[in-house]
Amino acid sequence: MTALPQPTAGVFDGRTHLLPVRVYYEDTDFTGLVYHANYLRYFERGRSDFLRLVSIGHADLLEQAEPLAFVVTHMDIRFRGAARIDDALVVRTLYEAIKGPRLIIRQTLVRGDEVLTQAEVEAACIDLSGRPRRPPPELKSALAPLLLP
Repeated sequence: MTALPQPTAGVFDGRTHLLPVRVYYEDTDFTGLVYHANYLRYFERGRSDFLRLVSIGHADLLEQAEPLAFVVTHMDIRFRGAARIDDALVVRTLYEAIKGPRLIIRQTLVRGDEVLTQAEVEAACIDLSGRPRRPPPELKSALAPLLLP
């Protein structure tokens, strides 16, 4: 049996993570355009795969002596254009800063050179009781070279 390639977690272009995504029928509404809530899914994949590529997996955070997770606390999203069925898109993700338990993230969804959607995201690191916690040192050190100066 031929070994299948592993799913991609994207690549880095400098400090920006690039994740290719394809629009499938299930992503669209009856008009063939991407349903608005699915843009949030694309952005979640971008944030998760950014962390995966710097060796910070969500499962790893949950398996620590003091388990941690992330929650989105704020998102400002701007819809500028519509993605359509079969479009090849790229989620661009930039982790800008860590401020206490908060991570400040900027994301853009593009089709070629056309910006379709932009999001400014604030996520918080929390313990399993839901209380804010500063990210662990290994997460901070993995992100440090990728944060804005």
